[in-house]
Amino acid sequence: MTNTTSINLDYLAAKYAQTIIQKTKDKKASDIENTITKALGVLQEDGVYACFLYLLAREKENGAVVVDEMLNLLSSLPFGWQTPTNNSNEILRFINEQVTKDLDRLLLAREVLEQMLIYARYGAKARDKGGSEAPGASS
Repeated sequence: MTNTTSINLDYLAAKYAQTIIQKTKDKKASDIENTITKALGVLQEDGVYACFLYLLAREKENGAVVVDEMLNLLSSLPFGWQTPTNNSNEILRFINEQVTKDLDRLLLAREVLEQMLIYARYGAKARDKGGSEAPGASS
């Protein structure tokens, strides 16, 4: 019997989505929801690179939190990716050279990032409706 290690991508997506909500708890929930919704639209319509480019160029403060957690999620995948510094050029180079270069990795990254953004959007909606924290998030 072979010993294989499985990674629960849904768990990772939920974990980093919750982190976005926790890191933005002092922000207006509708603002973070708007940022996430726009990023999700760009990801779905234009791809991973365009999503990072959009967040870095257009969504300064909230975008930085989302980018950080997207990078943390990608670095937790079993590819040995090292998270780049917060320099926009290094982040975009990393996405271009490490993530989008290989089609299988790109498709996996896109799927898991999309799931994370969906969870984060729901978390922001729940926080807006129910108080200061998303369900399941702990301080």
